[in-house]
Amino acid sequence: MSNKPRVLIVQTGGTFAMVKADASRDSVTLALAPEPLDLIAQVPTLASLAEIEPLPLFQLDSADMQPSHWATLARVVHEALSRPELAGVVIIHGTDTMAYSASALAFLLGPIPRPVVLTGAQRPLSDARTDARSNLVDAVIAATLPVPEVAIAFGSRVLRGCRTAKVDAWAFDAFDSPGHPPLVDFGLGVAVAPHVRRAGVLGPLDDRLETRVLAVRVFPGLDPRVVRGALQTGIRGLVLEAYGTGNLPNLAKSSLIPAIEEASALDIPVLVVSQCARGHVELRRYEGGSAAADAGAIDGGDMTVEAAVAKLMVALGRHRRLEEVRRFLLADLAGERTTSSP
Repeated sequence: MSNKPRVLIVQTGGTFAMVKADASRDSVTLALAPEPLDLIAQVPTLASLAEIEPLPLFQLDSADMQPSHWATLARVVHEALSRPELAGVVIIHGTDTMAYSASALAFLLGPIPRPVVLTGAQRPLSDARTDARSNLVDAVIAATLPVPEVAIAFGSRVLRGCRTAKVDAWAFDAFDSPGHPPLVDFGLGVAVAPHVRRAGVLGPLDDRLETRVLAVRVFPGLDPRVVRGALQTGIRGLVLEAYGTGNLPNLAKSSLIPAIEEASALDIPVLVVSQCARGHVELRRYEGGSAAADAGAIDGGDMTVEAAVAKLMVALGRHRRLEEVRRFLLADLAGERTTSSP
């Protein structure tokens, strides 16, 4: 019997699993391979790292990944984490929505006993010059380490999933977590950071999600009537990407404060996050943000937009009362915000 750790690798598609759409030498268009990849055949190194258990689940461009897929992934991963023989889970995922999926899984699963590591590639595994092999090897290694979090392995680093954003469309180090240092660095050695969260006891899975959520980036000239009109379309939650520390326009015709007041009257939570990659929301710092707080806006701390959207969907799926949703959003559940807010 092998003494190597056992790792489940779930395939969902993405650039990692793509090939040229036609045989032309000059073709640049990528399409998903018709069949799931034989990972051991294409990356033999994996067999020396772990006993690999492959699970083809989706064959999707991650631009097509939807919350229903998050729920399916959460069910598959939850079942896997209940198996004591598995050291961890790796999910091969497209890069475009990987940070959203990682955030959603972190909130859907809650505390976990072992690693769940998402990875992907900027160039397909079929390319000679690809980052797919190194990213997958790093992800499998990370899945055997004492890192019991939902994480993203990319560009020789492992990042907390609900702190991560895709920051570069063309570079191999496509992901970053500006507000939080890496969980693992892969250099000549493998360095696990001391701020990795402790292992948790796997609880029952609640995979309910409310998808009627809208995210709006605030910009000069944004007509408040557009936001107020959206409130009448049946949305159940709103994320506002505000300036700096959560500042919002507050002069007469440009003010978003009446829209926030209207949302509060309709029991629609308004979660405010920053457009800045670094720093955090502090609504009382400027008059616009303070007025938003008085109108009922919820302080998003230093959450990423991806984490805010996913967390709001989970909060609304599980809770009906606005105060319950507010408490859920203000709590630090998976390391997505530096501190819980009062």
